[in-house]
Amino acid sequence: RATLLLLLAGAAPQVACSEPLSSADVATLDEARRLHEGGQALLVDIRESDEHATGVAAGALLLPMSQLQRRIDELLTDPGRPVLLICHTQNRSGRTLKALRRHGYGHVRYVHGGMREWALRGWPMVRPPASGSR
Repeated sequence: RATLLLLLAGAAPQVACSEPLSSADVATLDEARRLHEGGQALLVDIRESDEHATGVAAGALLLPMSQLQRRIDELLTDPGRPVLLICHTQNRSGRTLKALRRHGYGHVRYVHGGMREWALRGWPMVRPPASGSR
């Protein structure tokens, strides 16, 4: 778990990014929206709080990457319910996915396109709750 926390904190990004991602690691933006809005997946927005202020997907778990170390237990461990990581463009979510996969989170994928593409498509976004969690 200590290695996971180092990878997530960015202490060893060269290790975290050394393995290529496969198509099984990726959810398209359309698929992510469908699964999230249908209650079939947990959408986890790992952007930082200042980025959340620009708008978030309604019902997403807001879990900034900088807080993931202390809030890791908020990620579901039920392999029957996928966890979809989303950031601004998929750079951080891809790196986070690799670290989580190495530590047993096989049901986690990242969303290709990120919230940048979500916003460009004009999909619904809401202001984040004041608490910053959900």
